[in-house]
Amino acid sequence: MGRFARALAEFRTLGALALPIVVTQLAQMGMGVADAIMAGRVSATDLAGVALGGNLYWPLMLLMSGIVMAVTPSVSQLRGAGQVGASGAVVRQALWIGVFGGIALVVLLRNVEPAYRLLGVDERAIPVASEYVRAASLGLPPMLAFAALRCLCEGMSWTRPAMFVGLSMLALKVPLNWLFIYGNATLGVPAMGGVGCGWATAIVMAYAFVAMVVVVSVSRVRASGVFAAFSWPDGREIGRILRLGLPIGLALFAETAFFAVATLLIGRLGVETVAAHQVAFNIVGVSFMVPLSLGMAATIRVGFHVGAERLLDARRSAWVATATTAAWGITFSTVLLVWRHDLVALYTEEAEVIRLAAGLLLIGALFQVFDSTQATVMGALRGYKDTRAPMMIALVAYWVIGLPAGATLCFGFAGVEAIGIDGIWWGLVTGLAVVALALFARLALISGDPARVAHLRLR
Repeated sequence: MGRFARALAEFRTLGALALPIVVTQLAQMGMGVADAIMAGRVSATDLAGVALGGNLYWPLMLLMSGIVMAVTPSVSQLRGAGQVGASGAVVRQALWIGVFGGIALVVLLRNVEPAYRLLGVDERAIPVASEYVRAASLGLPPMLAFAALRCLCEGMSWTRPAMFVGLSMLALKVPLNWLFIYGNATLGVPAMGGVGCGWATAIVMAYAFVAMVVVVSVSRVRASGVFAAFSWPDGREIGRILRLGLPIGLALFAETAFFAVATLLIGRLGVETVAAHQVAFNIVGVSFMVPLSLGMAATIRVGFHVGAERLLDARRSAWVATATTAAWGITFSTVLLVWRHDLVALYTEEAEVIRLAAGLLLIGALFQVFDSTQATVMGALRGYKDTRAPMMIALVAYWVIGLPAGATLCFGFAGVEAIGIDGIWWGLVTGLAVVALALFARLALISGDPARVAHLRLR
């Protein structure tokens, strides 16, 4: 096969893997969109409360799920090396991490109200945000266990189970939202407003774990042996997973906490501004599911080729995924520029929120290009088990460069004129641009150096 033919074949393989992941991610994103739309129809205060609650909840959840994501490259490389049967023991230890980590987060998140008061966010939104987080936190232990089993399936290049479970989660989430947000006198359920989104989230997460246990138990994934034996926590194996997965979790936490703190800072500007930010961020987030999914597919493909010691194929997988996601980012940026007012109007009828959100999407067009690229390149590097350097890049770019720049532009400092929420978004763009460019250079270095690849593979 010629170079173009091989690249086209790889594009098709990545597409076959990524498409179910895209659907899964969009279904999960759809749950957030449902929260935003349905809470927004109650009031801007409920929408702001859900947004502020999510911006503490999701970064911590992603920190723990990122650790569990070490399962994907581990299983992919074992599969490439013809050692599928060894993957079950890895997953059983990841399940222990998920359960105990989830319980720790439940304790933490049920005591977050002082954090909101310390940050000085709008007092009207604090009760909704605090109660939303308290309710949703109960779903974290089963959700993290679900994530471990999902990563097992994806590491074995089988991405459809999570897609079907994800779609069923969305189908369950909307009526549960309706029940808890608006209440039902017949069933004795009171109207909870935005807080109801948290209870619906917890129930849906518990369902997802049960559904994935069933899928793994009756499918070809049984070959992993994950349920063939019981394992007590193994410090050595848990340590290996943590060495690989903790940098993944910290990188995800650095990014999502970067966005979360930005939202909390915006909370000082009033509920209408927070609502506009949430709407714009939801719209950009829907598009982000495609490059995120391509990154997850790249992890699978790169990991498989590295395990089979086909390094040229691994490099090709990484660059085809990167080129595809860059094209996607440019395409969706054009959509944002042309139809931003129409997209915002799907979320809210409040004129001030529409005006602010449509303005943010002008910046979001550039945001989209850099965010898309960094997500896929990060996924490709995970396939090589390269997680520590990307973590450091993310920490510096987001917290040393992006967030200070955004806060300075938003509120003004040392002679810099305050420009409000637009300043925060320019800070987000700056952080993402630095991450995208640095990770791009890192991928070029790692993928072209067999000695580095061999060293990383031993982790």
